[in-house]
Amino acid sequence: MSLVLDKVGYKRGGEVYVDDVSLDLAPGSMNVLLGPTLSGKTTLMRLMAGLDRPTAGRLVEDGRDVTGLGVKHRSVAMVYQQFVNYPTLTVYENIASPLRVQGLAEAEIEARVARAAKLMRLEPMLKRTPAQLSGGQQQRTALARALVKQARLVLLDEPLANLDYKLREELREELPRLFAETGAILVYATTEPSEALLLKGRTATLSEGRVTQFGPTARVYREPDTLAAARVFSDPPLNELPASAVAAAKELPAGASTVGFRADAAAVAAPGGPGARASFPGTVAVTEISGSESFVHVATDAGLGTLVCLVDGVHSFEPGQRVEARVDLARAFAFAADGRRLGAPAAPASAPRVAVPA
Repeated sequence: MSLVLDKVGYKRGGEVYVDDVSLDLAPGSMNVLLGPTLSGKTTLMRLMAGLDRPTAGRLVEDGRDVTGLGVKHRSVAMVYQQFVNYPTLTVYENIASPLRVQGLAEAEIEARVARAAKLMRLEPMLKRTPAQLSGGQQQRTALARALVKQARLVLLDEPLANLDYKLREELREELPRLFAETGAILVYATTEPSEALLLKGRTATLSEGRVTQFGPTARVYREPDTLAAARVFSDPPLNELPASAVAAAKELPAGASTVGFRADAAAVAAPGGPGARASFPGTVAVTEISGSESFVHVATDAGLGTLVCLVDGVHSFEPGQRVEARVDLARAFAFAADGRRLGAPAAPASAPRVAVPA
């Protein structure tokens, strides 16, 4: 199945939730919606599912306009971060419920439930009710129910947030493969850039209800077309400097207004030492230790705000300590005043229209 969103918008009560979104989702594809809370991810998924009707644009499925078609008439499975299970049914019956609605034979139901339960590590819990499960176990039950349904469109809205680290890592690798085997379109919403990178596939960055870029995940990360896309695909937040602050250290393209770079393009060194061409002296504001890395926040002397630098290893920089933030400008992005990256492909004048038979 293919799914095309053609200039889709959604407004309610005068507020815009989704604005002019055009996406082309291929059969068997892994698609990530990446954006902060309230960027429009869940609303967009509800529109894809047929739970809400867009107030502008169309949804086209395999060449058929399904804009006004409700979820009951679509082959859709959806799992939210806040899991939903039938409280009076056992785990087995929760997983089997969509298959019973489809009228499948009992042997087929048993086989599909067994496979999903094994993947989600629910085999010892099949006779329990949701009240006897932990939050993570309930979420795994909801995921298993979506898996057995073998829907043509699978929408996962931050589905792994309640699971332990090890299981999250396994499922991030396994789920795209399992759903791709059925030819289903998988759409996965997340707020975490690292999760988008792990899932691979294609990523759409969202900001304030608009898709700022859509393409192969690695390319969107390495070559953000816009400042908005770079901000969404950066954790910690993107470091941003006015072009004038780095012009002396690097020749910038004509029209550069802002230079942005991620924490891993900035290092911390003692003042006055040899190193990068762009150095910004300042004082340590705070150090965040993350596993085997440290994020050092440097408050710059020049009033350019705080720059976040990534340093390998565990370090104990003291607040107020004098340091320099040294930026590898070869890994920085130059943006024009309109927010478009200089050197990025030209933005299309408009999304291609989709021909749908009358």
